Amino acid sequence: MKNDPRSHGLWEKSAPPAPPTTPLRGHVDVDVAIVGAGYTGLSAALHLAEQGRDVAVLEAEEIGFGGSGRNVGLVNAGLWVMPNYLLTTLGHEMGHRVLDLLGNGPSLVFDLIARHNIECEAEQTGTLHCAVGKSGLEALRERECQWQAVGAPVHLLEREEAIAHIGSTAFSGALVDDRAGTVQPLAYARGLAAAAIRAGAAVHTGTAVNAAQRAGEWWHLGTAGGGSVRARWVIVATNAYTTTMWPELRSEIVNLPYFNFATRPLSPDLLKTILPYRQGAWDTQKILTSFRLDQAGRMIVGSIGALDKVGEPVHHAWARRALGRIYPQLKDAVFETEWYGNIGMTTDALPRFHKLAPNVLSISGYNGRGISPGTVFGRTLAQLICGQIGIADMPLPLTRPHAVSATAAREAFYSFGSIASHAAGARF
Repeated sequence: MKNDPRSHGLWEKSAPPAPPTTPLRGHVDVDVAIVGAGYTGLSAALHLAEQGRDVAVLEAEEIGFGGSGRNVGLVNAGLWVMPNYLLTTLGHEMGHRVLDLLGNGPSLVFDLIARHNIECEAEQTGTLHCAVGKSGLEALRERECQWQAVGAPVHLLEREEAIAHIGSTAFSGALVDDRAGTVQPLAYARGLAAAAIRAGAAVHTGTAVNAAQRAGEWWHLGTAGGGSVRARWVIVATNAYTTTMWPELRSEIVNLPYFNFATRPLSPDLLKTILPYRQGAWDTQKILTSFRLDQAGRMIVGSIGALDKVGEPVHHAWARRALGRIYPQLKDAVFETEWYGNIGMTTDALPRFHKLAPNVLSISGYNGRGISPGTVFGRTLAQLICGQIGIADMPLPLTRPHAVSATAAREAFYSFGSIASHAAGARF
């Protein structure tokens, strides 16, 4: 996108074409205007349109331009944090509500994919959280205990069984989550957009919102191209890619860069030795490593960091070493594509639900787990607008945006810290 091969890399190369869209010209009246064509915005648009609401999605760039088109493609159940933390932080009722909704999140994603015939390399075969060393294995034992206590189908693989699932001796065990899976993330975003359009929603790309004003019960949104929208409701779904509009959302998020490298398709003989169940995987390190196969048999390896002029050579060398340590048979594999983007992080690793103004709603801050939560929360926002649930029924507390101090310094720390870590070598 935007003639930048490092923005979406393999995903842009292998995704089916996006549905035809155009910038907004002239004026439209709708029930709901949605700013941002990622998972949250597109899921909200689809579910609103299916309820008979007039919807316009306004996207400054292209469908899936932000994190929705750049991530690893792991469809995880739940958030990064463990169940006990959720129950303590959100309280028993809301904590269990989140655990139930997001625990069933992958089912919603894969049901939508099946119902709307979305071609996105969907595989609901589970995921592997891989233990590095004794401490990593103990952390996974605690995760298994907490998830099983709330009825989740997760189970720990000891070392030998983990080796059989991963195809690598680099890890001391692995936690399997049978609810989860993988998708081609940009293809999924484009498929959601196509489904929303078929349901009656309008999706306008190249349409940056640059003005918002309330008049009576209506919101008037202006765009950089001269178009305008009048809407009763507005959903702001820009997350880590929020710019000048609604800056309070950007102020409470710390952007964490994340990169991926993908090899050329591996030979059938090599593929017999690697991830036989096609499960996406990541490890227990703080600066983690993720790895998975795509449908064509490419190995995708990623971690924290930006592929800019300073970081690219360091992260490229690290990715080669890391891949060779996990899979020695891939030590000479050639990387075909590379790309990176931003993850929206919050101070407590929980998403934020805001009412930015009367009838202006937002959920953002997915902390690296956007596919399933974005899809679920988009549907939840649609249910709220349609009157099917109330504020008290939402899975997140309604809060005011709270700016994070020293955001630029924190982001610089993440970026340069990842360079320092990766320069030191693969971490096993």
